[in-house]
Amino acid sequence: MSKHDVRMRGFLRRTPVPVLLSRIEQHCPPLPAEVTSVTEAWGRVLAETLTAPVDVPHFNRAAMDGFAVRGEETFGASAYNPIPLQVVGQSLPGKPFAGEVSAGTAVRIMTGAPLPQGADAVLMAELAEAVGDSIQVAEAVPPEKHVGKIGEDVRSGALLFRQGRCLRPQDVGMLSSVGIPEVAVIRKPTVELLITGSELLAPGTQPSGVQIVDSDSVMLRSLVKRDSGNLLGIQHLPDDREPLRKALLESTAEVVIVTGGTSVGLEDHAPTLLSELGELLVHGIPMRPAAPMGFGLLGERKVFLLPGNPVSCFCAYDCFVARALRLLGGRNPDWPYATQTVRLKTKISSQIGRIEYVRLRLDDDGAEVLASGGASILSSTTQADAFFLTEEESEGIAAGETISVWRYD
Repeated sequence: MSKHDVRMRGFLRRTPVPVLLSRIEQHCPPLPAEVTSVTEAWGRVLAETLTAPVDVPHFNRAAMDGFAVRGEETFGASAYNPIPLQVVGQSLPGKPFAGEVSAGTAVRIMTGAPLPQGADAVLMAELAEAVGDSIQVAEAVPPEKHVGKIGEDVRSGALLFRQGRCLRPQDVGMLSSVGIPEVAVIRKPTVELLITGSELLAPGTQPSGVQIVDSDSVMLRSLVKRDSGNLLGIQHLPDDREPLRKALLESTAEVVIVTGGTSVGLEDHAPTLLSELGELLVHGIPMRPAAPMGFGLLGERKVFLLPGNPVSCFCAYDCFVARALRLLGGRNPDWPYATQTVRLKTKISSQIGRIEYVRLRLDDDGAEVLASGGASILSSTTQADAFFLTEEESEGIAAGETISVWRYD
C-alpha cells in the first residue's frame, strides 16, 4: 500500500489551508494571451495596455439640436431685440452641410452632426423663432457653446486601459469608439468535469431506489462559467479504477475536476490514481466540509479532487478551484461576493485546528447559524443568505459578536 493510499485508514496528516492556497498560486500563473474581436471582449482580461489611436470625436460636432452660428453675431440678442439670421442649409449626423456659415447666416443642425465651416457655436432650437427661411435669435450664444470639440472625449495617444483590466460593457464600447477592432486577452482556462459515483443518475431524472440524482455537475457547470472557465465537457463515471484512469490520461483540459472518490473509502480511487499518474500535492485539509479534497498535477494539467457530497463539493470548489481558475484567467483571485458586517444572533461553534464553513441566514436583527449544516445537506446553502469561515485557531464566536460575512448574492 502506497504512502498516498489512505483508504480505510483515515487522514493521518492534513495540509494547512494556507499551504494549499500557496501551491495553487504557485502552479496557476496567468495563461498566454489570445486575440479576440472587440465585439467579443466583454468580461475578458486585457493582456496588453491600450492607448487611443485617434481623437474622439475627430471632428467638431453639435451637442444640441438647433442652429450652427457665429457666436459673436448673436451678442446683444434678446426677446425684445431679436437678431435675424438666414438659414442656408442643414447638417445631419453623417450628412454634413457642404458650404460655409458666413456673416448673417445659420445652418439647422442636429445633435452629433458635424459643425459647418465658419460656425463656432450652436444656438438651441428653443432660442430661435423661425420666420420663413430665416430665424429670429432671442438670446446670445457665446463661441464654443454646445459644441463637442475634437478630442473632448478621448485624446489620441491617451491611456485607455492598463494590462490586467477586466473589460466592462462600457470599456468595450470605448474600444469600438476609437476604432480598435481586436484586443489581446488572457486565454480562458479549459476545464473538464469527471463526475464519479455508481449511485448517480443523470441530471433531470427522478431519484429511484438506492440511486440519487447528480447535482454536482449542474452546480459546477454554473460555477465554472461564473469564473470564466471554458468547459470542454462532463463525463459521468462509475466507481471503477480503470474508467477514471483512462479519463484522466485522455483529458486535454488545463484544469480537471474530479468529484467523488476522493476520501478514504474502498471505492475512493482518485487520490491513488493521481499519485501514480502524476503528483498528488495535497490530500486532506483541516476544513469542514471539504476535508477530503485534493490537489495535484498531471503533467501541466491541474487536477482538483472534490468530495462528492454537494456542500463539500461546493465549498471546495468555491474556496480553491475558483481561485485557480481566476488566477489562470488573469483575474482577481478573491471571491466575487459582497461582504456585510452583521451581529450574530446565535453562536458559532468551532474546533481548534479546523476551519468551519458556516452558513447563515440574515434578517434585520442580525445573523443566525443554520442548524442543518451537514456536507450532504445542499438546502443549507440554498436557505442561507451568507457564509462565514472561522479561523483555524478559533474555538468559536459568541452570540452578540459582530463579524464580516460573504453574501451568496
